[in-house]
Amino acid sequence: MKPKSKILIIAGSDSSGGAGIQADIKTITSLGSYAMTAITAVTIQNTKGVQSVIPIPANDIKNQIIFTSRDIRPDAVKIGMLHSAQVVEKVIESLKKIKIKKIILDPVMVAKGGAKLIDNKAIQILKKKLIKRVSLITPNIPEAEILTGIKIRSREDMIFAGNKLLNLGAKNVLIKGGHLKSKKVEDIFLSKKDLKVFYSLRHKTKNTHGTGCTLSSAITTLFSCGKSLKKACELGIKYVNFAILSNPNYGKGHGPINHLNSMKIQKKFN
Repeated sequence: MKPKSKILIIAGSDSSGGAGIQADIKTITSLGSYAMTAITAVTIQNTKGVQSVIPIPANDIKNQIIFTSRDIRPDAVKIGMLHSAQVVEKVIESLKKIKIKKIILDPVMVAKGGAKLIDNKAIQILKKKLIKRVSLITPNIPEAEILTGIKIRSREDMIFAGNKLLNLGAKNVLIKGGHLKSKKVEDIFLSKKDLKVFYSLRHKTKNTHGTGCTLSSAITTLFSCGKSLKKACELGIKYVNFAILSNPNYGKGHGPINHLNSMKIQKKFN
């Protein structure tokens, strides 16, 4: 089977394989595309939590992005964990040089176990400079709260926060509603002209490690193959739901989901 598109992932590594670069590669591969990587940090972690984060020097991250893209030009870029202000700046520099139009930003800030993965200065630069350079930003509720300063307790709060992100320069926003206590999970897609709520059943499981990384990579893959952003979000959410349902139940903490469930994607669409 020939890969349908090429994706460059800019993100951190997860030694337990459930999140980060490892989840991204598995997702992109299972959806039929080719994954390349620029690793921003190496984490020592398992399903119970993050023990430590070893940052990759910012210049080396920039060089990974540019050197890789000069040889194999990506159709889309997925951005995950950017741990420092210098890294955010170097990633922005790199994006200017490689000139890829389809970019998905998953603003990874806090690990499932509560460990903080980004510093405050980096958050400010991400808000001021990076958000407006990407096609879509996919924060969960804690990340949307950090980015907007809004306390989110309801769907209306999610929409309000989403509009604030649009006012900060985001072109499209997908706020993930998994942290709200409700029978159904509501994920909200917003643009200046559109608003769509995606409803999913809530599965009672502790095995949800890497859902955010997986979703953003699935959306990037679907978007790179020709789907609209809204459709890519809808199908990406379905992919993650199947991955949660069929989880392998590994580990003693928040276990990984099953990336080996795949959907057939055609390169061209009507």
